[in-house]
Amino acid sequence: MRGSWPLILALWGAGLGAAMQYAKISVIYDLLGNIYPDGGIALGWLVSVVGGIGIVLGVVAAMLVARVRYRRALLGALWLGAAVSLGQAMLPPLPVMLALRLVEGISHLAIVVAAPTLIAQIATNAQRGLALSLWGTFFGVAFALMAWAGRPLAIHAGIPALFAVHAFYMAGFALYLSPRLRTLPQEGEMPAFSMASILATHRAIYSSARISAPGLGWLFYTFCFVSILTVLPPYLDPAVRTVIMGTMPLVSIVVSMTLGVVLLCYIAAVQVVILGFGLSMLCMVWLWVMPALPLACLALAGAMGLIQGASFAAVPQLNDTAVAQTQANGAMAQMGNLGNTLGTPVMVLELAGWGYLSLPLLAGVAFACGLILHIFFAAMRRKM
Repeated sequence: MRGSWPLILALWGAGLGAAMQYAKISVIYDLLGNIYPDGGIALGWLVSVVGGIGIVLGVVAAMLVARVRYRRALLGALWLGAAVSLGQAMLPPLPVMLALRLVEGISHLAIVVAAPTLIAQIATNAQRGLALSLWGTFFGVAFALMAWAGRPLAIHAGIPALFAVHAFYMAGFALYLSPRLRTLPQEGEMPAFSMASILATHRAIYSSARISAPGLGWLFYTFCFVSILTVLPPYLDPAVRTVIMGTMPLVSIVVSMTLGVVLLCYIAAVQVVILGFGLSMLCMVWLWVMPALPLACLALAGAMGLIQGASFAAVPQLNDTAVAQTQANGAMAQMGNLGNTLGTPVMVLELAGWGYLSLPLLAGVAFACGLILHIFFAAMRRKM
């Protein structure tokens, strides 16, 4: 099955299902008040509790996935996600719905750790850059699909229909992948799992310039991506606001899958990430000089697209073993959830105090941190 594009695409499809676990709530958030009229601020937890699980258990999930085995963990997570979505389709009381979202966070984590590890193992050297760049689009594509198809489904057929369709989607991929993943080679030794090993693994990951680099860089990317898309719209000309905000994620995906893939054929993934952070910084200078210029916004989305795919491609380039790759993917899940959770509140707070100019300043500093971090770790690796 090595080099099988149908299997790689199916694993990407499973990743879309994981991203939809976020997106299906985000796109109908304004409708949830009709279901839970007394929900108040607790409704916000329906979105964020999945990310909170990722912050706390990102690396632990990587350890458990390696111990359970990538194939079993992925299939179990898909079935768990399907069961949770069916439970959500019944629109239980809010405390039960929150508990289901908590369980869904565990399903999400297992998928986003196991699937890219399996893709890296299945893809040939020639395929790996394209395959992992494709994986890097899973969040953007899932949110677009949910915005275009999921929200209209919820509006016209009801919120339970959206959750039920997601449940069948997850179950469908579990059924498709089950016989195909059994043909993969046996995995390596089963790692230890204890409190001591959890602490040791965290130390090993975040003291390694190879394992931690993709995840720590990903922290600064995720800090900016969702927060910029969230806070930018009011500053755009209303005549082009909808078009620009709908186009930015698509530009990011297109650049990642075209220019990003071409660059990965000639230079290391980390160098592509560094280029993406550098160009993103320049775009923030452009947006400082010419506030909310539509062309600068699209250029920024393209620059961030280089970071998107190349960050995942850097994981197998920097780490040879499946265990190290799983640890790196766990760190990416942990840091990505941390960036997504912190980015928007920090950006909103700064905008409230300092206005528009704090947006390019704060994002520019974050991009600069990502750039400096990768240059620093690259220098550390050269000394190893």
